Amino acid sequence: MDYRIITSDIDGAEVDCTVFGSGSRALVIIPGLNIKSVTLSAAAVADAYKCFAEDYTVYLIDRRRVIPEGLTIKDFADDTAKVMEKLGIYQADVFGTSQGGMVAQLLALGYPSLVRSLALGSSASRLYPEAQEVCSRWCTLAESGNIDALSRDFISKVYSAGFAEKYGELFVRMLQDCTAEELERFVNCTRATDGFDITKSVGAISCPVLVLGVENDAVLTGEASRETARLTGAQIYMYGEPYAHAVYDEAPDYKTRLINFFESI
Repeated sequence: MDYRIITSDIDGAEVDCTVFGSGSRALVIIPGLNIKSVTLSAAAVADAYKCFAEDYTVYLIDRRRVIPEGLTIKDFADDTAKVMEKLGIYQADVFGTSQGGMVAQLLALGYPSLVRSLALGSSASRLYPEAQEVCSRWCTLAESGNIDALSRDFISKVYSAGFAEKYGELFVRMLQDCTAEELERFVNCTRATDGFDITKSVGAISCPVLVLGVENDAVLTGEASRETARLTGAQIYMYGEPYAHAVYDEAPDYKTRLINFFESI
């Protein structure tokens, strides 16, 4: 799948956007936490979402290249909105996974003209204590430079046991060359979730919402998905075994559920 990368200057910060597809509709994908920038996996993402390429132009919007300490989910939402406005993307179908779903919720709340519909994958409207513990452990491992332990813990929490067994060692090897700058970016991106809680305001989202969660979510919890669905009046589907947090990368019917939702509006 052919793709191109557009870099936008947003108030002096560089934000990369991977673009593919040639359809008249716009799909914006906001990814979750990644130890390395998701832009480095642009080819794999374009291939994974090629089923959208005929009807949609797809925009995978990353976080800033350099994430300074102290940024929040709201800052990421503002950045995403500025990129969309700069590229002329309005009334998009928006799909956010994990932390990207948190960003997507604030995008829909703060910039309703940009969002036609919202799909949230394994996300949350607040950070549960279990999730805070996971994020804190990842930050501690990254700050200590223990890339091996970080990558192993990350894949064990994010992916199913079968996926981790099959691809875990490859994942670990791919991350061995992480730089100090990449680890610092990961820590600051992770810490942006500290104190995140929009449960009192998320019900004001005006567009249609779909929540796709998973019962065995060792990162944000399955209850977090159910809570967001209750608060927003969303359609919801919960996956069971064998799937884990990154069910959006593993379940063969996942993208069909997204397409069916977007087409139903």
